Parts: sequence; C-alpha cells; structure tokens
Amino acid sequence: MTSRGAATRDRILRTAADLMYVKGVGVTTLDEVRVASGTSKSQLYHHFPDKEALVREVVRLQGQQLLERQRQQLARLNSFRGLQRWRDVMLQRNVLRGSAYGCEIGSLASELSDTDEEARAMLAAHFRSWEELLAAGLARMRDNGLLRTDADPMALAVAVMAAVQGGYLLAQTAHNSEPMAIALDMAIMHVRSYATEQPRIAAAQPGIAAAS
Repeated sequence: MTSRGAATRDRILRTAADLMYVKGVGVTTLDEVRVASGTSKSQLYHHFPDKEALVREVVRLQGQQLLERQRQQLARLNSFRGLQRWRDVMLQRNVLRGSAYGCEIGSLASELSDTDEEARAMLAAHFRSWEELLAAGLARMRDNGLLRTDADPMALAVAVMAAVQGGYLLAQTAHNSEPMAIALDMAIMHVRSYATEQPRIAAAQPGIAAAS
C-alpha cells in the first residue's frame, strides 16, 4: 500500500469509528462514511469490501486506542491514591462528553456481541486486556502490603470493570455523570474492603507514591 493509500484507508476508518460511536453501528451507512471521509466508492470498497469488514476494523481501532490510554494511566498503579486518580480521569472524560455515547468498546459490544461472532471475540479480548491492566496494578498493591494476601486482583478487576461499564450505561441514559461516579466509588470501596490495617509500604515506583 502506498503512503497515499494508507492515509486514505486511515481517514475512512477513523471517520467510520467517529460516526459509529456517535450514531451507532446499525444506522451508520457506507455512503455516510464515504461522504464524511471525502472518498469515492472505489476508494472505499478498495480498502473495505463490505460494511462487516469496516466494522471489524473499527472494533480493532477503538480497542487499540482505548487500551493505549489505559496503559498510560495504569502502568504504574500501585496505591489507592493512584486508583483514585484513575477513577477521576475516567469520570472527567465522561463529563467532558456530556455523559453521552458511553464507552467506545462497550457501545460496540452492546450492538455486535449477538450478531457478529468475530467482533464479539475481539471485544472480549479488549475487555480482558483492560481487566489485566487493572489486575496488574491491584497485584502491585497487594505486593506492597496495601491489600490483604487473600485479595484476588483479577476478581477485583472484573468487579471494577463491571462498575465502569454499568456506570457508563447509566450515565448515558441519564446524560449525567453522577451514576458513573457512584458506581466507581462503590467499586473502589469494595477494593478498600481488602485493605490491610497497617500496610507494609514498599519502595514506590516512579510517578506514584505508595499510599493507603
């Protein structure tokens, strides 16, 4: 693929991702994508032979972008203070969007999980990767002595993820971020229920101080 062709493909894909996020996959047409991206039918079908192929690439793109943001936020998570900062960033992003549209991959999952098996598997993998990032941070907190040894980082990560996705949905239907704030706060309270009374403070990783 030439650099010009790659740029055209990328423009089509990102335009489709934006439209499908705001309007939904089902109602977004290839003609709308073509017009919004300023491409011809031949260009569109050269890169994406049908809507199914385009949708699956949108799933891939949205997952990659979301996971990259989460890696940046969770790579050094090892304290309750860091977990609270992550919560604040998640909530602020929702507030800035007026609590509309929901999670980039959650909204795709609600439309595609029962109709496109390949897309469902891709979305499940994206969620699993996100949960693993959370679990790794919670495992560091356990290793630091902030969480009890019986804390299960992956189980806690799944519970937090359920709060994230449920919070997104309730905030979207209300167009108000308060339900998401409550869901995240309750999830963090659940994590705190595993806190040790006198945590052993390990050497903090750069950027995030260990705190109880």
